[in-house]
Amino acid sequence: MSEPIFVAKAKEPIYLLPQMANRHGLIAGATGTGKTVTLQTLAENFSARGIPVFMADVKGDLAGMSQPGGNNPKVAERVKELGIADFKGEASPVVFWDVFGENGHPVRATVSEMGPLLLGRLLDLNDTQEGVLNMVFKIADESGMLLLDLKDLRSMLQYVADNAEQFKTQFGNVSAASAGAIQRNLLALESQGADKFFGEPALDLDDLIQTQGSRGIVNILAAEKLMQQSPKVYATFLLWLLSELFERLPEVGDPEQPKLVFFFDEAHLLFADIEKAVAEKIEQVVRLIRSKGVGVYFISQNPLDIPDIVLGQLGNRVQHALRAYTPRDQKAVKAAASTFRQNPKLNVEAVITELGVGEALVSMLDEDGKPGIVERAKIVPPRSQLGAITTEQRKQIITSSVLAGHYEKTVDRESAYEKLKAKAEQKTAAASAPDATPGASVPAPAKESFFGNIFGPTIGPRGGRSDSMATTVAKSAARAVGSQVGRQIVRGVLGSLFGGGGSPRRR
Repeated sequence: MSEPIFVAKAKEPIYLLPQMANRHGLIAGATGTGKTVTLQTLAENFSARGIPVFMADVKGDLAGMSQPGGNNPKVAERVKELGIADFKGEASPVVFWDVFGENGHPVRATVSEMGPLLLGRLLDLNDTQEGVLNMVFKIADESGMLLLDLKDLRSMLQYVADNAEQFKTQFGNVSAASAGAIQRNLLALESQGADKFFGEPALDLDDLIQTQGSRGIVNILAAEKLMQQSPKVYATFLLWLLSELFERLPEVGDPEQPKLVFFFDEAHLLFADIEKAVAEKIEQVVRLIRSKGVGVYFISQNPLDIPDIVLGQLGNRVQHALRAYTPRDQKAVKAAASTFRQNPKLNVEAVITELGVGEALVSMLDEDGKPGIVERAKIVPPRSQLGAITTEQRKQIITSSVLAGHYEKTVDRESAYEKLKAKAEQKTAAASAPDATPGASVPAPAKESFFGNIFGPTIGPRGGRSDSMATTVAKSAARAVGSQVGRQIVRGVLGSLFGGGGSPRRR
């Protein structure tokens, strides 16, 4: 059994038990109260026990985990105060990721994996527009059209709109206004840099669950630029990633320690302007993913930012100071105080506003899964460096990574855009071709549906036979077996679990 994690000290040390770490947690508090240091302490301790970690660095100061620390005067003072005898600086093995590919390995998903529900949320679509988007995904699935990047989605949307009458009976009306609105919103999304997120090679989740020697890899998403340009893309990406983990990982029950710990910083963005049905599904994922061996820790300034139904799933809690300057602040203080297992010797509501930097109200689950009595405690400092690293240090870590060069090489294989473009060119060429024999009657071509004769071979002008569309798709899929691209045609969990109208994942 893994050694307990020394988190904080009141009169006695307070430990987080690894076997209870997948019961999730909360790190809350106002700006500047020490949330990031608590996050860093927990993450490096998970890593030291061979547990991989995923976290987003929204301020640029978590990169220091890649360097040994311990020489900070405030850290030395806290070590002495807590009486930690064996404290020494230690670095954690780190892999940097970045949607823009500037401060880490590029991280991508395909449009098909993201699914219509989250794309609809990203694009701020209304119900009618979401219906059109669902229709586009459905038609793409049934016709074997891969939706990999945004140009695939654009092409498919345009084709469905241009052939609305053809799909009316089976799928319903396609409003030209709705299609146009989706296209405009796609342009806005691209201007925020989201086009860099969609494409291949898509992220292989196995690359997040790795160890180096006896330590778990700390995956750090460089999210400063992403948060500035598109907070909604940031929140949606993390939600997609969490849901993909839920779908892909096998059931493990109650392991001795998690297979992965997922830190969700700026958690309020996840629940901002969210529909009730989606919030319920997020709660479902949080509740069930612990059986997959994944611990989820939300980091937020205010516990009121997290819905009660999710907050109730977070058993391990570190509450830093809150301010009570406004009525909403006062309500948050009372709410935070009421969620702890009360300590008769502690006025929790009063203490929350009095806590100093690096102090917190701490309650961890015991070996029976029961919340511990809340204690006012001082957080154990991290052994890695506090703060940012240099550009040269980051570059060296990226280039020496075993993943270096893999995600940097973009792939643009045949998908919906290329197939629809070829189809349009063939149609144009056929319409403009002169008759082979002047005056000869030419039989009218058979009326072809959008799907065409996908199972029959194509006969060329000299009698040559080409693969049918179905055969081409099958060969493409066969080439992709055993690799990340083998998953691209299928709908991700956000289309099935979240009821987004996509077809279920095909294995």
